[in-house]
Amino acid sequence: MKISILDTDIKYLPGIGPKRAQLLTSEIGVHTFRDMLYYFPFRWIDKSKVYPISSILSDNLLEGEDTPSSSYIQIRGVIVKKELAGLSGTRPVKGKSRLVATMQDATGKIDLVFFSGLKWISEKLVQGEEFIAFGKPSVFNGHVNLVHPEIYRPSEAVTYGTGSMAGIYSITEKMKNSGLGIKALTKIQSVLLERVQGHIEETLPLSIIRSKGLCPLEEALKNIHFPAGMRELDAAQKRLKFEELFYLQLSLLKQRNIRLSKSGGIMMSRVGDNFNKCYASLPYPLTGAQKRVIKEMREDMRSGKQMNRLLQGDVGSGKTLVAVLLSLIAIDNGYQACIMAPTEVLAQQHLASISKFLKATDAKVALLTGSTKAKERKQILKDLEDGTLNIIVGTHALIEDRVKFHALGLAIIDEQHRFGVDQRSRLWNKNDDSKTENLLPHVMVMTATPIPRTLAMTLYGDLDVSVIDEMPPGRTPVVTTHAWENQRSQVFNFMRQQIDQGRQVFVVYPLIKESEKMDYENLEAGYMRIIEEFKTPQYITAVVHGKMKPEDKAIDMNLFASGKAHILVATSVIEVGVDVPNASVMVIESAERFGLSQLHQLRGRVGRGAAKSYCILMSGYKLSKESRKRLELMCKTTDGFVLAEEDMKMRGPGDLEGTSQSGLAIDLHIASLYRDGRYLEEARQTALQILEDDPLLQKPENKFLTEELKALRKSGKDIKDYSAIS
Repeated sequence: MKISILDTDIKYLPGIGPKRAQLLTSEIGVHTFRDMLYYFPFRWIDKSKVYPISSILSDNLLEGEDTPSSSYIQIRGVIVKKELAGLSGTRPVKGKSRLVATMQDATGKIDLVFFSGLKWISEKLVQGEEFIAFGKPSVFNGHVNLVHPEIYRPSEAVTYGTGSMAGIYSITEKMKNSGLGIKALTKIQSVLLERVQGHIEETLPLSIIRSKGLCPLEEALKNIHFPAGMRELDAAQKRLKFEELFYLQLSLLKQRNIRLSKSGGIMMSRVGDNFNKCYASLPYPLTGAQKRVIKEMREDMRSGKQMNRLLQGDVGSGKTLVAVLLSLIAIDNGYQACIMAPTEVLAQQHLASISKFLKATDAKVALLTGSTKAKERKQILKDLEDGTLNIIVGTHALIEDRVKFHALGLAIIDEQHRFGVDQRSRLWNKNDDSKTENLLPHVMVMTATPIPRTLAMTLYGDLDVSVIDEMPPGRTPVVTTHAWENQRSQVFNFMRQQIDQGRQVFVVYPLIKESEKMDYENLEAGYMRIIEEFKTPQYITAVVHGKMKPEDKAIDMNLFASGKAHILVATSVIEVGVDVPNASVMVIESAERFGLSQLHQLRGRVGRGAAKSYCILMSGYKLSKESRKRLELMCKTTDGFVLAEEDMKMRGPGDLEGTSQSGLAIDLHIASLYRDGRYLEEARQTALQILEDDPLLQKPENKFLTEELKALRKSGKDIKDYSAIS
């Protein structure tokens, strides 16, 4: 096997060494020259531009927020004042010392603030001399300043590489404190590019490079770090984004071809008594969208090929009923169905909903979770294996080794983004093959999280997509309002009015892992305030959070679900899976701490009955522009797909993509599943054209592509048997 210089340990790059290498590995996952080379800037600044200080001070940084929104800028001026604060005599006090230097140009003054390296910086910043400062404006106590900017004399202004544009790299606090800031990373990339020059081999076939008008890889890597101008940067981004998305799509589509070539799906040709009895007993007619998706999946299930379909539907659109009817088709054809949910709460809710629909049928259903008692578990496993049990609802417990099916015909997975691909595939290997004749069970993935088309193409590239884009009759849109802290008494009065009319109320607090202790304290304080305002016996308040024992959580949930409790104080654990039609008010505390998708999911917990329902978004007074816009959007629309698109635009390749990308076969270093729809579409079409001629990439001319896929896959190997991903 040929070894590339790019696979060299990063510690051998001049200027790195073992200590810095260890830091780069632990903080940003850089092990080799290749890792470092593919650690791209997330923004580029034209360092030939110098901004007047007055333009920073008038850049609306103080408008309604306490954090900066401006980008990195470069200013030039004379140091007119400098002082060290936080000293004990002449010695700095650890953690409290700072250097504040005032820079002045013809338009105004601004402070440069430093908290480390004070002696060196103080000696460098000579009062009365001219300097250039490069950094990101921030706000402290109502004043704009630059914290730890790069500083240099005009004569020292050197840009690494050949251009005047500088890349801005993501760095951690630990890196910054250890001398591995943006300037240091820029120098490292410069040394690295010089070291590997002439050793970077092409990773795309020449035919694709020519047909798509892409620049060579070595040129792209040089210009992504040190672009001479916007034209060079655009060309580099186009090349690198297209390549990542092309191999991602090629991998997904090839695996789909492998799956289809390996084995057929179970043939389910008939609609029998169970389906017809359930359909006839429904209290309301199916929507046109529900009928359409059932027809699409019915065709899949009798085609002789394995169904792999994503069912998208907004909160309350009727996905569970579709799942029940499809399960009954499987049962009427002599097979079993399973429904796997990410949480026990959601699994229990599914069981309750499904049981209602199954009353008119002969189908038997059970629940299997981590909390299922040993005696009950033993009976369930026996009934599953001998075929007595028709439908099993559960959590991750369903993929445990001891769970065996008599003849699994349909696997339904709810909220797929919370499960890995391997977990989905492990359900396929639980059959008694003599009963299913080595045919694969059909798979339906459900999600109530609206997914923009470009993202769905990648996250679910091997699935066909069905969408329920119509709400059941009688569902009225939830009225959403934003309330400030000083309006709390009015919110409490409104809650009383709704409860006096026989309704129930959710009060939800954020739960974010990084600040779990603080969140728990907030919930406790909120709960105490609620029971003080809504005294027993007139009002009953239940509480649910992650620190409770499952049995205690179940008691309080049941109190609320049965109507015995008027208010449920909870964390976002109730985001999915709680169906209480009588609940008409959702109060979301600290709403600015939730993302749009999560806010929409929470809002979907009300408006499930006939009564007019309300969602009240409570927030503090200090809101960033992004938070303010999220809350405004929530008040304007109840359309989950509109919100998903807006969330995509606002957040770009941030947290959302970080979580969604975790299940991808290939890492994305620069391409955004949200912003690069044009490249994604082009990459997908290119991959489809290649696979149309050679579905499994077996022809000699495609060996290059197969080798690249193997190198790029996180596992380091291509998948030969799609049913054995685990």
